[in-house]
Amino acid sequence: MTSRGSGKQVRKSAAERRHEIVTAAAQVGLQEGLECITRQRLADDLGVQPGLIHHYFPAVENLVAEAFTSATMAELDSLLPESSPERRSGDALHTLQRFFTLISGVEFDNISRLWLNARNLSRYRPALHEQVVSQELRWCHRIEQIIAEGVEDQAFRCNDPWAAAVRILAVVDGASAYINTSADQRTAPLTGFARKIAEAELDLPADSL
Repeated sequence: MTSRGSGKQVRKSAAERRHEIVTAAAQVGLQEGLECITRQRLADDLGVQPGLIHHYFPAVENLVAEAFTSATMAELDSLLPESSPERRSGDALHTLQRFFTLISGVEFDNISRLWLNARNLSRYRPALHEQVVSQELRWCHRIEQIIAEGVEDQAFRCNDPWAAAVRILAVVDGASAYINTSADQRTAPLTGFARKIAEAELDLPADSL
């Protein structure tokens, strides 16, 4: 398979082409909404024929679901990196401090919108629903892992890391629920709220995160 258009044509492997399509779809989803992911739109963006998109994704719904997973997985790995074998004492606390700093910035707005968009559409799209549930649980488990590591290091005190993770992310999601509507009127009272909840869940002094 080759790209069309002027200039030298470059043949890409099936894996490269598929990754390119999913990445392009994820960007459309983040910037404009998952409903805007169509074969024609991606073909235009990538400079290929729509039939090429169909070849890799006969069902557009599967492409939408994979694009959502790609975008949210990249965000998860950026915000909450998995621990490495070289993990040091104090890394869990630092990871959560970094997480709350990053999600307070406007850079987090597009991923918040994507989650709202996906949760709504998932009511009618089984493939997307499966991926939304999978990603919700993956995010909770990542937080749970970080909390458990902090407990092991005696940086946190928490009897139930899973329950704490669920509650913390529920507050993060709740604070993002107005991103498309009245966020400008609700931001100030909610600033730092998720951080305060996390500090309470982990028995940390105020302003530790």
